[in-house]
Amino acid sequence: MTETADAAPAPRLVLASASPRRRELLARLGVAPEAICAADIDETPAKAELPRVYARRMAREKALAIPGSDAHILAGDTVVSCGRRILPKAEDEATARACLTLLSGRRHRVLSAIALRHPDGTLHERLSETVVRFKPLTAEEIDGYIASGDWDGKAGGYAIQGRAEGLIAWIQGSHSAVVGLPLFEARALLKAAGFPLT
Repeated sequence: MTETADAAPAPRLVLASASPRRRELLARLGVAPEAICAADIDETPAKAELPRVYARRMAREKALAIPGSDAHILAGDTVVSCGRRILPKAEDEATARACLTLLSGRRHRVLSAIALRHPDGTLHERLSETVVRFKPLTAEEIDGYIASGDWDGKAGGYAIQGRAEGLIAWIQGSHSAVVGLPLFEARALLKAAGFPLT
C-alpha cells in the first residue's frame, strides 16, 4: 500500500458558533470547519454563578447541544467580568454605555472557554483568562464609541478588534481570546485530536 492509502482520513470539524470572528480566527490556524451549526441554548447565568464557571458551562453546553455525528464539535464562549460580576452582551445603547462607564479606567477580565467534543462523545476543555484595562474614558469617547455601533451584541459592550482597541491601555494574556477564540488553547485541543496542524 502507498503511504497515502495508509493515512487516516482527516478529522472533520463542525463549529458550534455563527460568529464570523471565530471562523476568521480558526482560519489563522489553517482550519476551516466543514459546517457551521450555531448552538441554541439558554445563556442565562445561574444565580451567583462565578464568571469562570459560567464561561466553561456555556462552552460545554454549546458543544453538547449540536446533534451527534462523526465530526468533532468545537464550541466557545467569551465572558467579560468585572470582579465577580458577569457583564451582559450589549443589545442596546444603554447597556453598552453602562458597560463602558463601568470599565472606564479599570481592569477587567475576559474569560474565553472552548470545548471540543469528539465523535465518541468525550469532551476536552480549555479556559483562557486575559486582563484588559481601558484608559479613563471621557464622555465624548464613550459617545463616539456608541455611535460607531461596534458594541452591538458584544460581551461587555465592546469589540477589541474594532475602534475600542485604541481605548485600551494594555492587555495581559491572549488578544485572540478577547476577540472570541483563544488560538493557543484551540490549537492544542485540535492538534491533540489529530488535526494536521504544523
